[in-house]
Formats: sequence, C-alpha cells, structure tokens
Amino acid sequence: MVIGDGVLTPAISVLSSMSGLQVRATGLQERSVVLLSCIVLVGLFSLQHRGTQKVAFMFAPIVIIWLFCIGGIGLYNIVHWNPNIYQAISPYYIVKFFRTTGTDGWIALGGILLSMTGSEAMFADLGHFTSASVRLAFITIIYPCLILQYMGQAAFLSKNMFHTRTSFYDSIPGPVFWPVFVVATLAAVVGSQAVISATFSIVKQCHALGCFPRVKIVHTSRWIHGQIYIPEINWILMVLCVAVTVAFGDTTLIGNAYGIACMTVMLVTTFLMSFIVIFVWQKNIIFALLFLLFFGSIETVYLSSSLMKVHQGGWVPLVLAFIFMSVMFVWHYGTKKKYQFDLQNKVSMRSILSLGPNLGIVRVPGIGLIYTELVTGVPAVFTHFVTNLPAFHEVLVFLCVKSVPVPYVQPDERYLVGRIGPKAYRMYRCIVRYGYKDVQRDDENFENMLVMSIARFIMMEAEDVSSSASYDIANEGRMAVIRTTDDAGTPLGMRDLGGLAESISTTRSSKSESLRSLQSSYEQESPSAGRRRRVRFELPNEDAMDQQVKDELLALVEAKHAGVAYIMGHSYIKARRSSNFVKKFAIDVAYSFLRKNCRGPSVSLHIPHISLIEVGMIYYV
Repeated sequence: MVIGDGVLTPAISVLSSMSGLQVRATGLQERSVVLLSCIVLVGLFSLQHRGTQKVAFMFAPIVIIWLFCIGGIGLYNIVHWNPNIYQAISPYYIVKFFRTTGTDGWIALGGILLSMTGSEAMFADLGHFTSASVRLAFITIIYPCLILQYMGQAAFLSKNMFHTRTSFYDSIPGPVFWPVFVVATLAAVVGSQAVISATFSIVKQCHALGCFPRVKIVHTSRWIHGQIYIPEINWILMVLCVAVTVAFGDTTLIGNAYGIACMTVMLVTTFLMSFIVIFVWQKNIIFALLFLLFFGSIETVYLSSSLMKVHQGGWVPLVLAFIFMSVMFVWHYGTKKKYQFDLQNKVSMRSILSLGPNLGIVRVPGIGLIYTELVTGVPAVFTHFVTNLPAFHEVLVFLCVKSVPVPYVQPDERYLVGRIGPKAYRMYRCIVRYGYKDVQRDDENFENMLVMSIARFIMMEAEDVSSSASYDIANEGRMAVIRTTDDAGTPLGMRDLGGLAESISTTRSSKSESLRSLQSSYEQESPSAGRRRRVRFELPNEDAMDQQVKDELLALVEAKHAGVAYIMGHSYIKARRSSNFVKKFAIDVAYSFLRKNCRGPSVSLHIPHISLIEVGMIYYV
C-alpha cells in the first residue's frame, strides 16, 4: 500500500495543483490540465537520478511559505465570510451531522479522511529530516495552519455553496492568486518527492530482508545514507502515475483511491505499532490492546467508509497492492525454497575430512571466495565445482553475506570468522552481516578487510589453547566476531603500492603473461577497478610468534598476493514433477521470470566480473 501511495500521491497532488488554472483560465479544458500534470510528473521522475542534495535546501522554505499561505488565506476567509465558524469545533455539530445525514454521513467520511492524508507519510522523509524536527514542525506550524485553512474553506463554503469543486482556489483573494498557485505547485512537488523517497526506502528494506527482487540501489548522497534512488522502481512509478492521471483525469476519483491507500497504511501501522509496544517497549499487553482498540476502531470506521467507493476508483490501490504483494511473496517463496535445498544438500564435514588436506584435488595459489547462504557446512556448489574441475585455491573461504533484521550493524560486529576442518586444510568461513538500512556499497577494500579479519582470527585462535590443540567436528559452526577497526594487535602490516604497474607486477606475479595483460586492460577500462586501493600485506618481524601461526599467516598472505577469485552458484530453480499446478506456476513461471529480469547477485554484491566464476546448478524444489 505504501508503494501504491507512491503512485497516487504525485498524481493527485500535481493534478489538484494544476486544476487551479481553470479558476482563472475558464476556457482551459480538462485534457489540457491533464497534459500539463503529466509533463510535471515526467519531469519530477526524470530528475530523481540526480538526487535531492542540490535542491533539498529549498524544501523547507517552500513548505514554510506554503503553510503560511494556507494559514493566512484560511484566517482571511474566516474573518471575511463567517467569523462564527469556530463553533464547528464543538462535538455537538458532529452528532447533529450524523443524526441528520444518517448513512450518507457515514459514507461522507470517505471524503473527510482526505483532510488527514499525508499524516501516514509524516515520517517518510527521514533521509532529510529527523523525527524530532518532524514532530516539532507538526505541532507548532503544520497542524495550526491546516486547522485555519479547513475552517477558512468551511467559512467560504457556508456563503458559497456552489463552489465545492474548486473551493480552495475560489477562496483565494484575487491579488495573491498566482503567487499562491506557484507555491502550491512547488509544494505538490515537494510532497510527492517525500512519498517517492519513502517508496525507495521501503523497497530497499524489503530487498535487504529478501522479500523483493534484486534491484539497483544508487546512493545519491555521500553524506546522507537515507537518500537513495532505485531506477527500476522510479520508472515503474512514473508509468503508473501518468497512467492513473490520464485514465481518471479527475481528483475526485483519484481521491477515492488515495483515501483507501492511506487508511490501509494507517491501519496496518497501528497493528504493527501494537506489536512494538509489546515486544520492543516491553509494555503490558493490555496497554497495547487499548492502543489498538482506540486508534484501530477510528481507522476502521474511516476505512469501511472509503471501501464503499471501490467501484469509483478505489480499486486501484487494491490492485496495485495485490500485484506488489504477489511479486514479494513469489520472490520470498522461491528464495526460501532455494535455501532449503542448499540446507538439505550440504556436504557433511566427515566426507570433507576423509579427503585429506588436499581435498582430493589440486590446490593452486590464490584465495577462493565461495559465496553461499549457509552459515554451517559446505555448500553443494563446492562439490559440484570440484567434481567437474578437480582443482581449487590454496585458501578457501566460504563467504556468507547476511541481512539481519536490525537497521544498522556496527563495523566492529560485521565480520564473523570461523574455521572449517583442521588447520592444514586452510578452509575458513566468514559471515558478513548488514542491517536493512546499511549501505552495501563497493568500498574497494573488501578483500583487504577480509584477509585482515582472517589473520586476526588466526591470532585469536592461537591464544585459545583449547581450540588450537586439535580439531573436533563438534566445534564446527563456532565463530568469532572480529573487530576490524581496532589497530591494536594487528597481525599483518599493510603497505600501499604506488602505481598500477607496480601493483600488477607485484601482486599478480603468479599469473601468465596473457592473464596479466587481460587484467591490465580491464583495470584501465573499468573506472571502479582503477580506483581500488592496492596494498601489500607483510608479516611482522616477531620472533615470539608461534611457527605454526606464522606459516599459516604466510600462506594467507601469499595466497592474497596470488589473486582472489569469486565463486558463485548460477542456479536454475525448477519445481519437482510431483508438485501441484500452483507451485509449478509460482516456481517455473513467476519466480523464473523475476530471477531472469532482476539484477544478478554478482552485481548486487559488487563482485568484479574479471574475477568471477559462476557454477551452473539445477535446483529441484
């Protein structure tokens, strides 16, 4: 529904602001207003990729001017048309309203709720503002100005009953009409921008939690991580916004859809808030139930009223919500089935140990990073690879990138490192954890941080006499959190290499001349590869260091200098023949379509293509 809100908010905001032209230009047709609205919407979405950091300083002045405009106009209308309108605040009139109108009054709530829309997205723009500033602004400026404006419109309508369609623009005094129109248009753009940013944020968090297909996430600001841009979602929103604007061309019909979307978001937020009261705030369940009953009952009344207008445009957010929910469900279901297959077909440690230190294959220089979703055991993609190509790197690292259900993971808690098998096997496991709001950008230092984390783990393990004595299968899965920002006790020294030529000749000496030439051309053509930090690891000259530890660190350093290869499974997921029709459609058609048309995992993980090895596998789930 929030994504549907991102479709409807720009459409109704821009269209309603453009409709003010018809108040002065009476000959302007509806289709001309719709065309102008579409031009503004296309321009708004086309500029999203540039970010908002260059124009964000204008948001606050525009909104403040807009609020004072509507507050001042409302106060003028109260004084000019009906100073006694303040009596409408009395609860007596709402009782009289329902007593007089009956069922029609309940249905009218579906239109009244439009005065509250926007509050469901009040905290949507936290990429630009803090929650404290939003609350302070709402209490001191926004709410008083809105009350003055609505009371002013009521005062105007009490004397001008036939101006209900464009009551806001009709109530504006003539001399200030055009300035207010310009400010209204700018405010509509700013309000639309906030909801678009909220949609990007929701999609990013769903993607981090494995509930949305992989999409490209661009961080438009170096300093504020909350400012992001998702090209695929941006163009989908633009097409849907223009389609809704052209198809309806009327703010009343779009308002019916907008009301259902907003009230559904409010009701879902209330339900989720009750869980937060219980599980996060650790409050009594009775307090949470009272909160849910009080706010939920009010929102249910408004939602039931707005649902009466489903046939009058209200079906749009329901259809959009169904489509996006289906996409998210299918993606999560397929991803879950793939993980379960990996879990059931992982290689046992006993079979690995029976192969000996060389694993029954040729060990070549270098580090092999095997990406897997498993946190224990050896994935089937490893055995599938060595079965077809019986050679692997001297140092093996099973790398698992996990998104955890917390906003941020501190850098000191990001890396978990453990060992697989005895020390002679040179096999490690590393879990890299990110929160759903963390920035998983290519920091051009991942390989170095990974090697340093493994080196720290080797030193920590050497200090633990019990773990360094002998290997036990029962200890499989034991891991340690490695602090990457602590310079104390660094087992390896890093020396920055001067130039590109030195880097290639020094760190790629084990490669053939043709491979080094290919590597050189790739690094010259690829901007990201050219900016990578190039270092050389060196062992400290410490005679007190245990010889076995020194040998293991030396093997790690030499493997790093020989090169790093990224091994990733290229999976084809198919439903079993015995599966029912629904499962076959979900896996073979829907999930396969999403997987083929979304971004690949290597792109999402910023893996350099020249170092990537993909292993094809078929998953029958």
